[in-house]
Amino acid sequence: MQTMQTMQTAKNIIEVNNLCKTFKIHKRATGFKGALKDIFHPTYERKKAVDNVSFSIHEGEMVGFIGPNGAGKSTTVKMLSGILYPDSGDIKVAGYIPYKQRKEYVANIGVVFGQKYQISWDLSPLDSFEVIRHIYRIPPKMYKENLERYTELLDMGGFIHQPVRQLSLGQRMRADIAAALLHSPKIVFFDEPTIGIDVVGKDKIRKFIRTLNQTDNITMIFTTHDMQDIEKTCERLIIIDDGKKLYDGSLETVKKGYGSSRIIEAEFESLPVSLDLPHAVVSDVENNALKKLIAFSTDEVGVNEVMTALMNTRNIKDVSIREPEIDAIIRDIYEGKIVMNGGGCHI
Repeated sequence: MQTMQTMQTAKNIIEVNNLCKTFKIHKRATGFKGALKDIFHPTYERKKAVDNVSFSIHEGEMVGFIGPNGAGKSTTVKMLSGILYPDSGDIKVAGYIPYKQRKEYVANIGVVFGQKYQISWDLSPLDSFEVIRHIYRIPPKMYKENLERYTELLDMGGFIHQPVRQLSLGQRMRADIAAALLHSPKIVFFDEPTIGIDVVGKDKIRKFIRTLNQTDNITMIFTTHDMQDIEKTCERLIIIDDGKKLYDGSLETVKKGYGSSRIIEAEFESLPVSLDLPHAVVSDVENNALKKLIAFSTDEVGVNEVMTALMNTRNIKDVSIREPEIDAIIRDIYEGKIVMNGGGCHI
């Protein structure tokens, strides 16, 4: 994964300026008369899915592109991948205009849609890879090297010869990710790459993605509702809602700047007579009378102040600090509890 300093010197591989996309949606009338009227005089309403969105992404960067359902993120990604064309605005990806130079462009990108597979249900992953090799005209040396590397990194050796229909969801997803990357694309779009997969499978996929970014400098864009996918792979976050960009900046800034809640878990040798912790809420931990959870906001009291008060009890056995959950922070943003404005926000 690139550091922020490296990204400052990297060149832009994606440039998006003032992107707009509006859909015409059929407005259905109710009742028999309304249905009859619709046949001869249908009515439509216009929905602006993407509204004047601009951003740039550096080569080799890993970016989480997120938003609630209907926010416009999928429409934006479809325009980036050349599936849709914009009403207005400019897109340039890897030197191509996706919707104008689609044939040349698709040879430089990979797309992974959760549970929408590129590999054939009746073939083995290896047989599907051979088909993809011919479609993309992958040079034999590149194909052999990528196949061997991905088989090892994704732990596919045990199932690469089995029909896809016999594989687990996690195995199918790993094979599909390998299929999308066999031709060594410069950019990969991931849409829900770990949906429905168990913890072990998710961990293998995330490790593979991080490794490939580091070794091959592939630019990766993620749209997902699983914030752990973002947290485990990306340093940068773009949040979109109602077609507009709300935030574009580092994931760490969101966590540190907008997640002020903290929980300290403390285990005591013996319980103190009292805990003098102003601005904090103390609660018990189930099945362990000697453990306490101390919840507080860093807007009201500092972590060091709480820790000092705990240490002054002189009978602390163990203590740990829980960072704010990124899921909770993003949920607060979606619900309007945290109001974003470009690269900043307020609560």
